[in-house]
Amino acid sequence: MDIRNLKENEFIMFDGGMGTMLQKSGLPVGEMPETLNIVNPDFITSVHRAYIDAGSDIVYTNTFGANKYKSVNTGYSVDELIKAGIKNAKKATEGTDSLVALDIGPLGKLMEPTGDLTFDDAYDAFKQEVIAATTGEYTCDLICIETMSDMLEAKAAVLASLENSEVPVCLTMSFEKDGRTFTGVSAVSMAVTFEGLGVSAIGVNCSVGPADLFDVVKSILEHVSIPVIVKPNAGLPDPVTGEYNVNPEEFGTLMADMARMGVKVFGGCCGTSPSYISATKKEVSRIYDDLSNINRPGKIIETIVTSPSKVVVVDRPQIIGERINPTGKKKFKEALINGDINYILSQAVEQIDGGADILDVNVGLPDIDEKDMMVRAVKAISGITDTPLQIDSTDPEVLEKALRIYAGKPIINSVNGEEKSLKAILPLAKKYGANLVCLALDEGGIPPKAEGRIEIAKKIMNRAMEIGIPKENLIIDCLTLTVSAEQAGAIETLKAVRYVKEELGLKNILGVSNISFGLPNREMINTTFLSMALECGLDLPIMNPNTVSMTGAVMAYRVLKVHDKNSMEYIDFFG
Repeated sequence: MDIRNLKENEFIMFDGGMGTMLQKSGLPVGEMPETLNIVNPDFITSVHRAYIDAGSDIVYTNTFGANKYKSVNTGYSVDELIKAGIKNAKKATEGTDSLVALDIGPLGKLMEPTGDLTFDDAYDAFKQEVIAATTGEYTCDLICIETMSDMLEAKAAVLASLENSEVPVCLTMSFEKDGRTFTGVSAVSMAVTFEGLGVSAIGVNCSVGPADLFDVVKSILEHVSIPVIVKPNAGLPDPVTGEYNVNPEEFGTLMADMARMGVKVFGGCCGTSPSYISATKKEVSRIYDDLSNINRPGKIIETIVTSPSKVVVVDRPQIIGERINPTGKKKFKEALINGDINYILSQAVEQIDGGADILDVNVGLPDIDEKDMMVRAVKAISGITDTPLQIDSTDPEVLEKALRIYAGKPIINSVNGEEKSLKAILPLAKKYGANLVCLALDEGGIPPKAEGRIEIAKKIMNRAMEIGIPKENLIIDCLTLTVSAEQAGAIETLKAVRYVKEELGLKNILGVSNISFGLPNREMINTTFLSMALECGLDLPIMNPNTVSMTGAVMAYRVLKVHDKNSMEYIDFFG
């Protein structure tokens, strides 16, 4: 059974809590469970076999903490612990159709900026686990990354798995009752980020019982097309007895309700013994015996930009702040040359206070190491705000450096119709699941007429979709020409914007202030052009949000188009 190609009437059973079984057997407090792979392999194999006998199609290796940070004082290497864990699980599956998943848990260290663990260090640690599990005599059939709470740590684990193995990769994060992980990650942000990165299945495990996960699971189901995993705890433990408050029958009934929602992969975490798996399989099988019982919501097709905790849906005009960019800004250039990150952060905060929904980040300057500065800027901005980012560079290497360490689903700015640009940038957008600004220009420059820009937009759209970039990730920039030099260009831009929105069904973006270079009272020109563009269908104006008249135009447009219900955002902003 391939988790990547489940049929409509198929579901998968994972196992339950390895730690639960080890604790019941009397594992001494403080002893690392993974060492039992070597010192008591028969017992570990018997636990796997108990779950298989209860109905598990896939068992997790006893390797949750087998990383270089947690295993440092065990006397065993990561390679030894993992290879022994896989060998034990493989032995348990002999004579069955069950498969073995490498279990990867968190590293036990805090990621930057909260802690001192860098993305590269985390990636290397996870890579070590993956290589140990996918080379040699005993290898895993898939990789399951679980109990993650930090988006960036989860991303490091996913990339390490995808880039160093060819087996399916699954991810589950742990959500609290409030619908967020311990570090504040939202279910929607997790879903769109990691489906975009290419995991084969995604979902939730640990933290709470199934009753507290329905809203989170519903959000995930609405935002992915891949199989969704639910592996909850058996409720909560009694503080005195340690017994969990959801029994196997109740657990199975609640998991059947998950099946009705469209969940395809089931299992248990803390407190779930084989009896929980048996009860779940029995109840879920009844649901899947009649597919009319199942009503999975269709995936909502939206253009979404996220940080770990904030989701910006481009279903109305959203403001992209333009001020983190050295072009025409003497103070900003000086800050870049001097490595003054605080100045960059001040620009971020001022724009957010001014009404920016997304921040463009451009640190391109010939006098500096752009790759290093981009990484520093993205880390620093992400450390003080949850506003999603647009990563802006003409250098593919700079873009990739930033894409790797950005936690969430960003926008890439940008690709154009030149063959060199298409070949360099489209694969990056595909690999990292990012949104992509597509400039309507090519080797011939910017076409003077709307029709020429539309043809380039179509070309980029078709090339992107050919390699699997979804249409909703594409954002067309019909390009704003300076009206003092190209007076007829403004009308052509607006014609192209309307066509892209209404005929191509794509989102669009414009650098609004380009329109007024060389003219007096630029704010008047900018604001008027912005209002005209909004009425033509502009989704993402790149602008200075601290210009009150321009931000006000967007806020007022949202009111008049009934995007801002009861004008509450407008009143809050101006009141």
